[in-house]
Amino acid sequence: MTTTLSQADVARLLTDPSQEARADTAAKLAEQVDAEGLTEAERQLAIDIVRVMAQDAAIRVREALSRNLKHSKHLPHDVAEALARDVEQVALPILEFSTILTEEDLIAIVRSSNGAKQTAIARRAAVSAKLADALIASKNPEAVATLVSNPGAQLADSQLTKVVDQFGDNAAVQSSLVRREKLPLTVAERLVAVVSENLRDYLVSHHELPPSVAVDLVLESRERATVSLLPHGSESVDVIQLCRQLKLHGRLTPSLLLRALCMGDVAFFESAMSVLARTPIVNARMLIHDDGTLGLKSLYLRSGLPERLYPAFRVAVDVVRENEFDARDEDRRRYICRMIERILTQFEDIGQDNLDYLLTKLNQYAA
Repeated sequence: MTTTLSQADVARLLTDPSQEARADTAAKLAEQVDAEGLTEAERQLAIDIVRVMAQDAAIRVREALSRNLKHSKHLPHDVAEALARDVEQVALPILEFSTILTEEDLIAIVRSSNGAKQTAIARRAAVSAKLADALIASKNPEAVATLVSNPGAQLADSQLTKVVDQFGDNAAVQSSLVRREKLPLTVAERLVAVVSENLRDYLVSHHELPPSVAVDLVLESRERATVSLLPHGSESVDVIQLCRQLKLHGRLTPSLLLRALCMGDVAFFESAMSVLARTPIVNARMLIHDDGTLGLKSLYLRSGLPERLYPAFRVAVDVVRENEFDARDEDRRRYICRMIERILTQFEDIGQDNLDYLLTKLNQYAA
């Protein structure tokens, strides 16, 4: 089958005016609208025939036109608009790809339609802020999830906040928000309270969060606040993967490790040291819990963490070895208070931010 319209195609159409023949002719005709080498008169003739075929009673014919004209630079605006307002089968290619439609056209269609048409518009290579407003106002979760995941969508912080307000409990929208390349800090903090455990890990790994929020998420989302929840022999693959992601995005910081260890999340500390020192998790655990003084230090020096903080980590690990605790809340509180008190009384040079965080936690648990 050739892609250009020939005399034979015209003859076939005259002898076989079936839907299939008309659809085949429509597709070939659409190809010629943007063909090079046409005179202005020839191109206008092709456009006039397209305008007639756009009114064909058969959906199959109009769909063939739409599919083949979606990238056309010469498609008349009135034909583009007619196809865009047609049934979904005809409209979707034009709505998603045609640059002939104006912003006003698209906003009007968003407001007058629903479902798949709105989602197709949300997939466009470029979505203006005004068009994004209309899509958010449509209250169509599928369209909004598609919009948020579209890197070509212009979305201001205020618009993303509105999405959280209106669709914060929708799993698809949550996932699109969390996986958006850049997420405002205020929006990331809002999402913390509503997303699933896996998405929380992604938030910590890929987006900027206040250090206090990040470490609390590491503890809370995985429910590993006690040493006993993960025995030394377990592989903790999920924790290691989280640490790898954090390292990849520059978020596996000394403060995060120290705070997590002080809050009793030894499993996270072990996995983080394994990743930073490029050491198997089993070996990292052996070095961390070595009865001597050299195991932890050798691992720490390989990790690249600042030497000035080593004494604080040494104190924390010593407290871990001295004070095992069970999963009871009151025991955990006593353990954390003891840990923080030892850090604060034996080591002062931990930085003001870490000091503030630990003092806040000490007050919370002591209360």
